[in-house]
Amino acid sequence: MTDTERKGAVLPVAKEPGDTVLDFLRMAMTKEAADAVILPMKVPSGDSYAWILMNDISLLDDAVPIVPTMPVQGAKALRSLTRKGPGNLKVIAVMRPCEIRAAMELSKLGQVHSENLILATYDCPGAVQLQKYVDDPAGGDERFSGMLKKGNPDDSAKSVCHYCENFSIFDSDIHFGYLGLSEKEVLLVPGSGKGTEFLEELGLDLKKDLSSWEKGIEEIRADRVKTRKNSFEETEIQLRDIDGLLSVFANCIGCHNCQSACPICYCRLCYFDSETAEQDPDALITAAEKRGGISLPVDRIMFHTGRMAHMSLSCVSCGQCSDACPVSIPVADVFSYVADQTQNTFEYIAGLNDGDPLPLRQFRKAELPGVHELVKDADAEVPSHE
Repeated sequence: MTDTERKGAVLPVAKEPGDTVLDFLRMAMTKEAADAVILPMKVPSGDSYAWILMNDISLLDDAVPIVPTMPVQGAKALRSLTRKGPGNLKVIAVMRPCEIRAAMELSKLGQVHSENLILATYDCPGAVQLQKYVDDPAGGDERFSGMLKKGNPDDSAKSVCHYCENFSIFDSDIHFGYLGLSEKEVLLVPGSGKGTEFLEELGLDLKKDLSSWEKGIEEIRADRVKTRKNSFEETEIQLRDIDGLLSVFANCIGCHNCQSACPICYCRLCYFDSETAEQDPDALITAAEKRGGISLPVDRIMFHTGRMAHMSLSCVSCGQCSDACPVSIPVADVFSYVADQTQNTFEYIAGLNDGDPLPLRQFRKAELPGVHELVKDADAEVPSHE
């Protein structure tokens, strides 16, 4: 289905778009088109959210599908649910576009099985930084409500949200669109053949023209693209040499929280947490004597650059790494910049479910001449020792 052919259904809004999403989920479960749903619910303390898999319709009364902040990246929830197989239940997962994109990357790595999932996204204005939300939940809810009305993040949102280009429909099965529209309606848009079949099974009339909504989305996207360009230019200046890199990560305490929060870092044991990476004390003392001193914990820069090399092709700029950093290092800005460079080099779009594997997981004979030329160019740059 091309963008020009895509049509949608109109859903009425009682209070806020999130209420409309819940009404849709109730309808899907009542008509037995879905067995269960997975979406956030506020924890008893009221200062955070948890992903809940539910098949009891009454539980939807306390669910919050369009959540103000992101304690846990949704792709991690889908990985926990489907890593060992798709299961027999048809489940609707309602998540931000960056969470669905991360799930698509994990599916290419065999960590998520989406066969029995209906992946649903929504227009995302941004997400409130986790620490700011925990410090003031009521204020975070109010700020997010304002972001929903404006269609753009404010200064309480993650930095990556200000330049996120993929904040709207992005290769999901169904999408809830509302940014730039009347507060009295939400568009329900199919994004795949599976999504179209699902909505038709529910008897929804997919005849609504989407041009007005799409125009509004493109206007927001154009502003985000400008912000992205400016942000990346600033990050490039910071990282132009090794001193800049050392400065950015100077306050790193080696906690590896960024790795734990990242949905793409799926290894059960990271090399940097293994016995292999542990340093011999005598070797450390020798190194300290040669250099005049060493910074502890060791290998902090190696950890971050190693993680970049490992997962930058799949980075979806969700910002969880920065949210998890206890010393406020702009990890997400650095990784988003590096990911942009890496993905452009391979002409790859992270999170796009186009059937192709990750570039480095597939070898094509047609690429061999290009590799040969790269090797020749590298050899030519090596100075002669004769």
